[in-house]
Amino acid sequence: MLVVHHLNNSRSQRILWLLEELGAPYEIRFYQRDATTNLAPPELEAVHPLGKSPVIEEDGLKIAESGAIIDYIIRRHGAGRLQPAPGTAAHEAYLEWLHYAEGSAMLPLMMLLYVMRLGEAAAPLMPRIDSEIARHLGYVDAALAGKDYLMGEFSGADVQMSFVGEVARAFGRLETLPNLKAWVERLHERPAFKTSLEKGGAYNLA
Repeated sequence: MLVVHHLNNSRSQRILWLLEELGAPYEIRFYQRDATTNLAPPELEAVHPLGKSPVIEEDGLKIAESGAIIDYIIRRHGAGRLQPAPGTAAHEAYLEWLHYAEGSAMLPLMMLLYVMRLGEAAAPLMPRIDSEIARHLGYVDAALAGKDYLMGEFSGADVQMSFVGEVARAFGRLETLPNLKAWVERLHERPAFKTSLEKGGAYNLA
């Protein structure tokens, strides 16, 4: 059976959600962040050298990185669901979203998370960080114009990109981006998302 190494309040929540969307069987192994530092516990280093989550295991195979995990799960358990047909232009666009989420979109949001702790010392960096956040969130908002989901129909691209929208909302960055704001709300109303929260535990970005 597929095992998800699940850290509370982390990107691994979207892996539980994806599995619920597919109705695939899985087991959760729970890990808790340190109450003081908010860092992942050292036990995760025994799972993967980076000590991060999500990590999945199945049939002797171990995979880290959300995009790679989502791609694997949909190919292995999706039976053609939640992705455009391979070999099509739509599938190439879908793969671009899988890589874009962590390769580009999350970077300025993570920079903001870290520099906020610097107080006034962060001031010289803020204009560039703010402009990059606006650029990327504006790009996603425009991509959602006239659509409920990134590929038109719900897909793994929405699962992968959800964390970007959730973090941006937590920072109060969606009020001028109606398409992106409505998309996050739409994702959170999906029954499989709600079930994943029940199974995965507290998730402050929901």
